[in-house]
Amino acid sequence: MNQWRYPIELVGEDNGTVTVVVPDVPQAHTFGDNEQEALIHAVGAIESAMIGIMADREDIPRPSKPGKRPTVSLPALSVAKIALYETMRAGKVGKAELARRLDWHMPQVDRLLDLRHASRLDQIEAALRALGRELHVEIRPAA
Repeated sequence: MNQWRYPIELVGEDNGTVTVVVPDVPQAHTFGDNEQEALIHAVGAIESAMIGIMADREDIPRPSKPGKRPTVSLPALSVAKIALYETMRAGKVGKAELARRLDWHMPQVDRLLDLRHASRLDQIEAALRALGRELHVEIRPAA
C-alpha cells in the first residue's frame, strides 16, 4: 500500500458540482465541476492542509485503508518534503539548527519545507544527510 495514497469521498451536489472529502485530513476539502476535476483539486487540497499542519508543528495524518473508496496520491516531491519535516520533528531539530548544519540561510530551509515550492531533490537529500538520513526512491507498478 502506498503510504501517501489518501482515500477520498466524492459527494455529488445539487448544483452539479462534486465535493471532495478527505476523511483522514479533515482540513482538506475542495470541489470540482465534475469528478475528474474534483480528483485533480483533491491533491492540492491535501497539500494545502499539510502546509497548515506543518506550520502548526503537528503530526502528519496517515491515510487509512481505502477499502472501495477512490484514492489520490501526493506527488513525490511533497512526500520527500514531508519526510524531511517528520525527520526533523523526530530528531527535535528545528529549522534554525538545520540551516546551521547546512550553512544555509533560513529562507532556503523555509522553501525546502514549503510544499508549494519546486525545490530540487538534491537539496532535500543534503538536508536529510545533515540529519543522518538518506533518501531512497522506489519504482512500483501503477495501482
